[in-house]
Formats: sequence, structure tokens, C-alpha cells
Amino acid sequence: MDRALDLAHRLARVGAWGGGALVVLAAVVIGVDIAMRKLFSISVGGASELSGYVLAIGSSWAFALALLDRAHIRIDSLYVILPVRVCAVLDVLSLLVMLGFVGLLTWQGWYVFQQSVQFGSRALTPIATPLQYPQFLWVVGLIYFLVVIVLLLARASHALVTGDVATVQRIAGSRTSREELAEELDSLSRRRDGTEARP
Repeated sequence: MDRALDLAHRLARVGAWGGGALVVLAAVVIGVDIAMRKLFSISVGGASELSGYVLAIGSSWAFALALLDRAHIRIDSLYVILPVRVCAVLDVLSLLVMLGFVGLLTWQGWYVFQQSVQFGSRALTPIATPLQYPQFLWVVGLIYFLVVIVLLLARASHALVTGDVATVQRIAGSRTSREELAEELDSLSRRRDGTEARP
């Protein structure tokens, strides 16, 4: 199971890098569009539309990486003072609730994608983008996020049942300030040595 989570983490990192590359590309297109409007009073057209697609696609792929890195924002005022076992139960419960929410979101996203394919839907914009293509990349990102949640939930549930609360905390718990500091120091050290990890 840990090997599957490691593979999922690597794939999520590649997806997030791809989403980041799309954001950079969208920024370049928007910059060119602004420059052309200012200098020549003409527009590339569709820059804002394309940036919307990029945001949706990049976000859906980044969700999985954020979950695996435990980078989502959590309000943990009570969490930090509760007993460790109670926190482990809450961690598993939070994954279960997330599974329900993301499952519903993915199901609805798939329905929207199917409708676009069925009716050949196009954006009501000058470039009339066939909506099925950006929606497909968006939905695949959501499906991958759902798969990652299932993997984490299975691993965390197994660890909870066997009494391994440290593993539950490591893969699903809220990151402590000490962990965040150690990670930042490690990243700084690797950057200084020129050995920063790449996907």
C-alpha cells in the first residue's frame, strides 16, 4: 500500500507540474494579448477563456498533491489538544467526508463532460472551444484526486485498526509546525546544494 501511495505521489507531482506549466503558458498568452491591445489595438481573443480552463485543470490535478503533502488548510484549534487516538479517528473521518464530497463532485463533473460530448457543446466565445477537451482534462484530474483519497483512506483505516496511529498522523494528520519547519529547512539545504528534487 505504501508503494502505491509513493507512486500516486509521483504522478500527482507530475500532474501539478503540468498544471503549473499551463498556468505559465496562460500568463504568457494574457501578456501578449495585453501588449497587442496596448500597442496595436487588436486582441488575440480567448485569453480569458483559456485561462479559465487552465485554472480548472491545474487545480484539479493539484488537489491530489496537496492532499498527499498534507498541504490543505485545516483549522486545528481543538485538534492539537485532543488525545492522539481521537485525532487519528478524526483524520480517517475527514478522509471519509472528503471522499463523499469529491465523489459527488467527480460524478457531476463526469455528467457535464458526457453532456458536452453528446451535444458537441462549444463555448459561446469568439474561438468557440469544444468544451469536451478541457472538461476531459479537468474530470481526469478529479478522478485521480478521488483515487488518491481512496488509497489514503484504505491505508489510514488499516493503520487505525492495527493501532498504528503514528502512520495515520503521518499520512492523513494535520502537519505540525515542527514538521513544516523541518521540511522548509531540508528544502533550503537541497536548494543550496543544487539537489532539489524534481519530478
